[in-house]
Amino acid sequence: MPVRISPSILSADFANLERDLHRIGDADLVHVDVMDGHFVPNLTLGLPVVERIQQVSPLPLDVHLMIDDADRWAPRYAELGAFSVTFSGEAAADPVATARAVRSTGARASVAVKPGTDLEPYLRTLDEFDMILVMTVEPGFGGQSFMADTMPKLARAREAVDRSGLDVWLEVDGGIDVQTIVTAVANGADTVVAGSAVYGGEPSERIAALRAAAATVALSS
Repeated sequence: MPVRISPSILSADFANLERDLHRIGDADLVHVDVMDGHFVPNLTLGLPVVERIQQVSPLPLDVHLMIDDADRWAPRYAELGAFSVTFSGEAAADPVATARAVRSTGARASVAVKPGTDLEPYLRTLDEFDMILVMTVEPGFGGQSFMADTMPKLARAREAVDRSGLDVWLEVDGGIDVQTIVTAVANGADTVVAGSAVYGGEPSERIAALRAAAATVALSS
C-alpha cells in the first residue's frame, strides 16, 4: 500500500484554517496537533476547535495529543468523531486502558513515544494499538530537524509489527521532507506527518513530491 500522507495543520494559516484544510484534500489524513503548554511548552488548540475542524475537514482527522492526563482526554477527542487519536505514552497512567477507551468510540487508538522513550513495553502489548507514532523530533514545535538516530527504534517496530501479522500502522512525525521521508519509509514507516514540507509551498505539489519520494523506496528495494 502507498505511504499515507498526513499534513500537519500546525504549519497552516490559523486565520484561514478552513481554506488550508481544503488545500490538502489530496492527502490521506489531516494531522491535528493538540498541545497544552504543560506536557510540551507550546500551546495550540483544544476540544472546541478540534470539533469544528472535524465538521469542515475534507479528510479524516489524525489527532495527536501532546497533553497531560491522556487517560482522561484521549476518549473525549475520540468522541468528536476523529478517525485516529494518538496520545503520548509518557502522559498516560495506563496506556492499554486508554487505548481501549479510544477504541470503544470507534476511533483508531495510537500511542506516541518520544525519541528517548523505550519502545519495548508498547511492542509487548501491540494488539492493543492501531498505530504507533515514533517521534522523530522532540515534541512541541514544528520546523525541527529530523533525528536520524530514531530510525533503529522505527525499524524495531516494523520488525515487531510484521512478525505479529497485526494491522498496526507506523507513523513518523518531525522533520519530514522529500529527503527524510525516504529514510523513514526505508525503516518501516507507512504513515508520515509533514508540516512545513507541505504548507511551505503549493500543498498539492508538495504532497505529490512526498508521495513520489516515498515510492522510490519500494522501487529500489
